[in-house]
Amino acid sequence: MFVALRHRNFRLLWIGLLISFSGSLMQSAAILWHVSILVPETRKALALGLVGLVRVVPVIAFSLVSGVAADALDRRKLMLLTQTAMTALATLLAWLTWRGMHTVWPIYAISAASAAAGAFDLPARQALTPNLVPREHLPNALTLNTIIFQVAAVVGPAAGGLVIARYGLAWTYAFNAVSFLFVIAALLMMRGVAAGAPPGAAHDRAQFTLHAALEGLRFVFTSPLIRSTMLLDFFATFFSSATALLPIYAQDILGIGARGYGWLYAAPAAGAILTSAVMVRAVDAIEWRGRWLGGAVMMYGLATVAFGVSRMFWVSFVALALTGASDTVSMVFRNVIRQMETPDHLRGRMMGVNMVFFMGGPQLGELEAGLVANWLGAVVSVVTGGAGAMIATAWILATTPELLSYRRDP
Repeated sequence: MFVALRHRNFRLLWIGLLISFSGSLMQSAAILWHVSILVPETRKALALGLVGLVRVVPVIAFSLVSGVAADALDRRKLMLLTQTAMTALATLLAWLTWRGMHTVWPIYAISAASAAAGAFDLPARQALTPNLVPREHLPNALTLNTIIFQVAAVVGPAAGGLVIARYGLAWTYAFNAVSFLFVIAALLMMRGVAAGAPPGAAHDRAQFTLHAALEGLRFVFTSPLIRSTMLLDFFATFFSSATALLPIYAQDILGIGARGYGWLYAAPAAGAILTSAVMVRAVDAIEWRGRWLGGAVMMYGLATVAFGVSRMFWVSFVALALTGASDTVSMVFRNVIRQMETPDHLRGRMMGVNMVFFMGGPQLGELEAGLVANWLGAVVSVVTGGAGAMIATAWILATTPELLSYRRDP
């Protein structure tokens, strides 16, 4: 089940990211709660939606150059730089909160700066993974990466809710700052990591040129498998992004307070952890990977609709857990298809383009959810979003036969 963890460099990074992701998701939950208590009731939904907007603008702005950077530079050293920057920003947010913060603009500004650093970190991190394990262990490594994200998505928000209720918001930001240090330590302890493409590869390391950026775009949009997995990711998270509205559900619809909010925020990952444990064994045995991917995204939209109409905490929790379970299946197969079908010298640029879909979908979805909720109410926003995700998924599957027929390597 854990064959990829036999490789020392991957094991170091895996442990560091488990801690760091927990801190980052703790901070993400805290930021939404922080914004919700700083703005008037009449502007709450819109203010929460703007959190997604300020996060996605840097992602779109730096997606191409960050992908080229991941292919042109030493991926490990690039991660050291981005992790250090995110440590400093989390520390600044904690300090400002301790001093007393009465407006939301510093939160927006620091969130945007953190997203900019993350825009360079994500392609480098994901492109680094195939350099840490052999190809035959890559599906296992990608599934294990999904597990740590889902475990962190349970631990982080749940712990964030408890810390907010007991110690205050500033401590959640401080814990996140400390969590980045574990990744930095892991990167410093690695040995013998290739800086880019393996020596003697057919393609040398990319250069910082417009041609290199366009080469990545051309590869993505002329590859039906890569393109369709990105579109599925984008539309599902754009239409079914209920995360930004969770404070409204916790405070006004379900009435469960800060602790309940933490558990509600963590519910998707609770289902995802159980599913991840199954996927570690099943990913190599499932043959029709494209069909499983499409079915999982359809289930994601359906579970979102169920959450939107629920008025009971445990029903809402289970519905969100189902979104996490289906998203895990989708995430595993999306990542496996992309990594297995992309040459190493293009991985960073492919990840840079994918970042626009992977991060842009949920962040723009939060803005869309906030705008619709401000206009028609939170329930209408969530229910119509889930339905929209299912319609978009059906369209992509119908127009991309290559995805439905995609099978595992012999």
